[in-house]
Amino acid sequence: MYDNNTTGQRRTLYVTDMDGTLLDLYSRVSPESASIIHRLSREGALITVATARTPATVVPLMRDCHTSVPYVTMTGAALWNPVEGKYGEIALMPDDTAARVREVIESFGLHPFIYTITPDNRLLAAYHNGPMNRAERKFVEERTGLALKRFHLDNPEGMAPFLPRTILYFAIGDAEATSAAAEALTRMGGCAVSSYMDNTVPGMGILEVFASGIDKGAVVKRLASRLGADRIVAFGDNLNDLPLFAVADIPVAVENALPEVKAAAEVVIGTNDTDAVARFIESDFMTDCYAKN
Repeated sequence: MYDNNTTGQRRTLYVTDMDGTLLDLYSRVSPESASIIHRLSREGALITVATARTPATVVPLMRDCHTSVPYVTMTGAALWNPVEGKYGEIALMPDDTAARVREVIESFGLHPFIYTITPDNRLLAAYHNGPMNRAERKFVEERTGLALKRFHLDNPEGMAPFLPRTILYFAIGDAEATSAAAEALTRMGGCAVSSYMDNTVPGMGILEVFASGIDKGAVVKRLASRLGADRIVAFGDNLNDLPLFAVADIPVAVENALPEVKAAAEVVIGTNDTDAVARFIESDFMTDCYAKN
């Protein structure tokens, strides 16, 4: 379904993080980057994203790119099929794990967003109970009304010890609290934990908790195999991109990436506000095409 390669030779899967990498300073895919990705996709390039974002924001951002390769969303907890408009390869959290994770997160004074997927695999329901800090309010305001996400704030259903079909716990709070919660959850085991600084609000941290074994790299490796790709070129800027770099044949960091990410990269390109990712893909893909001919 996603195979648009017509050369029958080496196949490269290009995978890019979004925030701080593909997205510009206005948190958008610039018209120039979208135009390049659209054109290359029509010419046979396999291009997708691997992001902590959910399809609710990924789909509108990628609208002008017209890629057909599944998006790796929620740090790898689910693929989103842009052709069918639904989730695939969903890694739901076991109910007992979901209950224990919530208890640990809340013990650090954090009030997480609890993400569940509707039974038809098309919508995301996000529950939040308790007071919200400034960053959380901003997060909700920017996403209220999105077609693929429904918020349920201070909802009695959200008070349950766990919610069926939970795929993600997402918390934004004081960086010390999110880091401490991540350490406690890692010691507890049975789940995948990601903790990093919020790029938009100084002093705030982000905590993401998934079912065990979830990271960007593992899902991208399976996706590449499904597509018959024998080469992965990956782009990133933050710590949660390091598992993606670990499976890439060519890990590429943007200039604005964290020092640890740049150190793990084979190539460092321009900043995220210079269309650097799209231009690198264009150069690499065209060079490969010329080599084949």
